[in-house]
Amino acid sequence: MNIQISIVNLALTEDIGSGDINAQLVPENQRSRAKIITREKGILCGQPWFNAVFAQLDPTITITWQVAEGNLISPEQTFCILEGKTRSLLTGERAALNFLQTLSGTATATKQYIEKLTGTKTQLLDTRKTIPGLREAQKYAVRIAGGKNHRIGLYDAFLIKENHIMACGSIKNAVQKARELQTDKLIEVEVESLLQLEEALNAKVEMILCDNFTIEQLKKAVTITAGRAKLEASGNINLENIAAIAATGVDYISLGAITKHVRALDFSMQITENI
Repeated sequence: MNIQISIVNLALTEDIGSGDINAQLVPENQRSRAKIITREKGILCGQPWFNAVFAQLDPTITITWQVAEGNLISPEQTFCILEGKTRSLLTGERAALNFLQTLSGTATATKQYIEKLTGTKTQLLDTRKTIPGLREAQKYAVRIAGGKNHRIGLYDAFLIKENHIMACGSIKNAVQKARELQTDKLIEVEVESLLQLEEALNAKVEMILCDNFTIEQLKKAVTITAGRAKLEASGNINLENIAAIAATGVDYISLGAITKHVRALDFSMQITENI
C-alpha cells in the first residue's frame, strides 16, 4: 500500500485555500467528540487516507475505528469516533470523508462483482481507468475487497494493444520489440479475433486479453489456448453477464467500471458533544 501524501496535501489545499473561515465560527480551543455514520450498506475502505488527512491537519486528533478495514457496514451504523479540537474536526471533515466514501464505493463495487465469480477459477482484475490522482488508492480498495491489481501504469508491464500492433506492423513484431526493450517485464497482447489469438500464442506471450469476445468465442479461446497462456476477458462486462463469462474458463476478467464508474457511499460526520 502506498499512501500518497501529496494527494492528501492536494485535497486539503484545494479545500482550505487561504484558511477555513467556517471553522472560525467556534472558539479556537474548543474540543469536541464526533462520530462517522453510514447511510447505506457497503465495504468500509480508506482508513489510511482518512487518518492521513487528520494527521496532516492536526496530529492531536484521536481516531477510534469501530469497524476494521474491509469489513461490512450497515445503514445508520457508527463506525468511527473522533476527538479533538472542534476547528480541526470541521476543517478535515470533507477531505477525509471524500477519500473514505470514494474508496468504500470502489471496494463495495468490487465485492459485488467478485461475489458473482463464486465457484469459478476466474479472478477479477482492475484497470488503469481510475480517478486521476487516486490510482494507488483505488487499486488498494480493489485489493481490500478481494480483487487483483493489473498493471499499475505504463511502466510495470507491457499490454500490446490495437494501436501498438498497427504501429509495429504485427503482433510478432511488437512482442519481439518488447522483449528487446525489457527482458523482465510481463508481456500481454490484446486480441480482437481468434486469428489474432493464434498469433499471440505463436509469439509465446504470458497473457492474452480477449477484447469484446462473445461467450462462444471465449469458450473456443480457452480450448485453443489449452493453458499455454493466461486468458483475460474484457469489454462490455456487467453484473448480469460476468458469471457466464467466468464459466467459459478464462483466468481473469478485467473491469474498468469498478474504478471509473464508482459511486461514493453516503457517510456523514456528526459532532455529538463538546468535551
